Amino acid sequence: MPGGRLTQQERQQIALGLADGLPYAEIARRLDRPTSTVTREVMRNGGPTAYRADLAHRATERRTHRRRRSAPTGPEATSQPYGRDAEAVREFEEAFTTVLMQSGLPKMTARVLASLSITDSGSLTASELARHLQVSPASISKAITFLEGQSLVRRERDERRRERYVVDDDLWYQAMMASARSNTQVIETARQGAGVLGPDTPAAARLENVARFLDFVGESMIRAAEQAREVLYTKAETPPGDTAKPSSDPE
Repeated sequence: MPGGRLTQQERQQIALGLADGLPYAEIARRLDRPTSTVTREVMRNGGPTAYRADLAHRATERRTHRRRRSAPTGPEATSQPYGRDAEAVREFEEAFTTVLMQSGLPKMTARVLASLSITDSGSLTASELARHLQVSPASISKAITFLEGQSLVRRERDERRRERYVVDDDLWYQAMMASARSNTQVIETARQGAGVLGPDTPAAARLENVARFLDFVGESMIRAAEQAREVLYTKAETPPGDTAKPSSDPE
């Protein structure tokens, strides 16, 4: 399997594959590349409907030039906690950003969430995010507002009174609960519509089916989220002074 960056010819083949309506996996197979490489390439360069090979190639060259020009020199250039490979981390961050974009997040929002997710502390300040992503504080603020609305990020103050943006395990649970609450609103509105449109009409039946489907899915989501939270994130506690003793069965 070839390594390194995509060539201009490969980008032209990607564009042709998209024009023919081929899935990313098939385009990747023809290029002998990972599907994630093709997906990331397309999503960061306009998406499947706006991708152009020549523009994508020039954009990649500009990004590479900016990275080289802004890359730190000396010990900072290779300093990574836990002996991590800096280039591998950067590539993973880009891949994770692409996946988040595919899930529906705007590009800058996905970049901010990916950056927060790969930090060991799980938190960064606005200035740290702006410096890492090389964007304006205003762009960070807009992305954070969106993420807060989805319950994916929370704000807190550190010991220096700086505002930090935080992601942790519980936030994914909270986001799932927010999604379930949103479903509840749709369910109630759909059932109201069914009543307005009248019983035994096709439109009312359709809305009632929507409500029943979302009601079932919402209950399943809540139950699964609560079970996952309990199993994955709740630490078992032993009451003070309680020591486990092996049981002995009578002979």
